[in-house]
Amino acid sequence: MPRVSGWWCMSLMSAEGIGVQYGARHVLQHMNFSIDAGEVVTIVGPNGAGKSVFLRVLIGAEQPSEGRVNRRHGLAIGYVPQRLSIGQTMPMNVARFLALSGSQNASTNQTMLARVGIPDRAKEQMASLSGGEFQRVLLAHALLGAPQVLILDEPTQGLDQPAVAAFYRLIEEVRDEMGCAILMVSHDLNVVMRRSDRVICLNGHICCEGTPSDVSLAPEYQALFGVDNEGALALYHHEHDHTHDTVASP
Repeated sequence: MPRVSGWWCMSLMSAEGIGVQYGARHVLQHMNFSIDAGEVVTIVGPNGAGKSVFLRVLIGAEQPSEGRVNRRHGLAIGYVPQRLSIGQTMPMNVARFLALSGSQNASTNQTMLARVGIPDRAKEQMASLSGGEFQRVLLAHALLGAPQVLILDEPTQGLDQPAVAAFYRLIEEVRDEMGCAILMVSHDLNVVMRRSDRVICLNGHICCEGTPSDVSLAPEYQALFGVDNEGALALYHHEHDHTHDTVASP
């Protein structure tokens, strides 16, 4: 996806020498990263590669063992997690959940629900939503803060293919309308190749990065996913990165 001319391209966020260690186990090492305004960056990698850990470090939810994260002053970050469990015993409707974003304006929140394609779900219980509806509510929650960087951690996990396609079309529309940078973890090769400016292949460290076409031809990428690039990421059986990822064998 090309950048829109005129967007300011100074880095919004960067990471310098990030490392994460749990006891004697190195989860991430030597991570250097930056993202510019309007850029779409996708992170791919096998299970246990440290993808979710890296996102948590970037948003400040986890402190690195070494290195540092730099964020532009006043940077607004929106985050859509890989999963969020709200049980049937938790009386939380959509309107109340959106209010947790800090937006107390019911009209604004309703407008955002309409923007993400579920205008009639405000009174529905979160636990009763379909998977696709639930993810759209999480997206609405993230967008209410007018983020300059939108971070998505495998937001389509568990959705069927039509729902996956619809969700990523929505993300593309949001990016074009709001001009926010997007950083996402994905195992969907179609998304990576068609909707990213840059791809980062991660396996405890950055194995390779660049344009989607360059990364797909990189030996490091092919070693992880196979040389059949049309089906490469389909070989990745996603179970989700656990809270403390384990490092896959290099």
